[in-house]
Amino acid sequence: MVALDQDAVLSRAGEPIEYVFFPHGGAISLMIDMADGQTVATAAVGREGAVGLLSVLGPSPSAATAVVHAAGTAARISASRFHAAFICSPTIRHMVQKYTGAMLVQFQLGAACNALHPVEARMARWLLQLRDRIDHDVLPLTQQGLSEILGVRRTTVTHLMRNLRARGAIRSDQRGRIEIDRSRLAAAACKCHDAMHLEVEEIFSINMPDRARWRVSGVEPGDAI
Repeated sequence: MVALDQDAVLSRAGEPIEYVFFPHGGAISLMIDMADGQTVATAAVGREGAVGLLSVLGPSPSAATAVVHAAGTAARISASRFHAAFICSPTIRHMVQKYTGAMLVQFQLGAACNALHPVEARMARWLLQLRDRIDHDVLPLTQQGLSEILGVRRTTVTHLMRNLRARGAIRSDQRGRIEIDRSRLAAAACKCHDAMHLEVEEIFSINMPDRARWRVSGVEPGDAI
């Protein structure tokens, strides 16, 4: 077991994957670093999933930078040991296959959302995705962190937060915490959040007994992975 500290980097794009992390709490964003220094988040990971699963392909560099955006804890195993377990266990291979499909849904819908939907709706979606993975309505996110997730200027985030506060969807303080009103934030978000949830639930419901499912958004504390 290891601590997932706020803003910790679990893996960096282009560097070898050393560990696979299975979060028990907290929220992690998978970030793409562009050549001009800009960043944008492509997926969120919480206790429903894992970081570093590409290691099952053998020694390989990470495709994204994994950043902790809400602190928690995780079980950690070396990439080499997880790869050996993957080779030996049909159950692990089946679960990795299912989770890979779920991540592809996030990547595909996220890419379409980034291209087609207004920034305010995307920000509301991201706040909901991170909220899905923690146990409370307070997100320890700074405006700088949100600008990196969304790939926009910090001044844009300031304007968007003002709009969401006016709608009663969020409250924020000077310590970099955002308290959300889930129903009002959902009204401000695009439909991609619901679409991701439904498609991923369908992936995990196919030929999977309840006790073996890796749950996604809306999991309850104590649910097993």
